[in-house]
Order: sequence, then structure tokens, then C-alpha cells
Amino acid sequence: MSTYANVTVGSVDEFGSYEVTKEEIVEFARRYDPQPFHVDEEAAAESMYDGLIASGWHTCAMTMRLLVENSVEDASLGSSGIDEIRFRRPVRPGDILSVRTEVTGKRPLESDPRRGLVTSRVETSNQEDDIVLSMETAMFVRRGE
Repeated sequence: MSTYANVTVGSVDEFGSYEVTKEEIVEFARRYDPQPFHVDEEAAAESMYDGLIASGWHTCAMTMRLLVENSVEDASLGSSGIDEIRFRRPVRPGDILSVRTEVTGKRPLESDPRRGLVTSRVETSNQEDDIVLSMETAMFVRRGE
């Protein structure tokens, strides 16, 4: 995606390969979400998750990394927000994440003719094709020079 004109409603893109490590799960959680099932393997084993899992916010951050590296790096002018975010399944050490996006809408901004707003459905899946995260996003995109 490079400009608003290149965006087609209904278009689907699939990309990415990001391997999640135990060390990364624990490091992120210690800093931002220090619940026992994110930072302590013994406590996690006794939890309803039956083992260490990534914070949902960490899953969001990994998804964003994949989006920037593979889809929006030269187009995005920021976001107006995320709606309906769902943490659907736990992400575990060794999972390999990938992302699927579907453009659900686009419109020019009346307040700024240089920008448009593109809405998308984003799904992050693991190596088993289980969806671990889903969200609706809205991104500002350049409308051309």
C-alpha cells in the first residue's frame, strides 16, 4: 500500500512470520503486564492457561510490527483508533505469527484533502492457522501529491 488511490475495498493481504520466544514474553510482561501467567512458568502451569502465555498487549505489539514491516510502512500517517479488539487464543513460546488484513472501507477526509481514512479487519494467526487476535482498524493514508 503506498497511497489512498492504491487501496481497494475488499482486498486481502497475508504476510509475516514472527516467532515468539519465552524470553520475549517474560520481558514484555515484566515491563507492562506482570501477571503470573505471563512472567512465572510455575504459576502459569497452575493457571487456567496450563503454561506461559504472551500478554494480549504483547500480541498487539507483535501484530503492529508485522503490519509496519509488510504493509503500511510507506503509507501510514497514523491511526484514528482500533475498534473491537479480541484476544481469541493464547500465544505461547514457539508460536509463529502471521497477519491477514482485509480492507473494509475507505473515504477521503473532508477536513484534509491530502489524507484518506482506510478501515481494515486484521487477524493474527499462529502456525496452526488459529486466529489469536482480531481487530478493526482505521488508518490515515496519503491521498497523493
